[in-house]
Amino acid sequence: MERQFSVLSKRVIGCAIEVHKALGPGLLESTYRACLSQELSSQQIAHKTEYPLAVRYKDLYLDCGYRIDLFVDDRIIIELKSVDKLIPVHDAQLLTYLKLANINQGFLMNFNVRRLRDGLKSFVL
Repeated sequence: MERQFSVLSKRVIGCAIEVHKALGPGLLESTYRACLSQELSSQQIAHKTEYPLAVRYKDLYLDCGYRIDLFVDDRIIIELKSVDKLIPVHDAQLLTYLKLANINQGFLMNFNVRRLRDGLKSFVL
């Protein structure tokens, strides 16, 4: 069964594909983040880059240095990678961010692939 995506999700994926088509694999994660941010802006999609994510410990919120690569419309977390292969710790990282931020949807995007769809993973809590 094909997973249904929201209109916003489809637009975000389209922006990521556009960046990947223009740049290809092999660049730094920070380059893809800057270019994807630019593409999202050009499509008038609200987002924040390097969004700080606090950890709740008991009754305190502590800044432990976690940053969401791209936080789209306060609804979708995007974790970017530029690695040879995604490994389980990358999944765990995104799932942890989703739980900490109380967000239901996220994408793990590895730009170091021939076709972006081979490096794209969707998560829904």
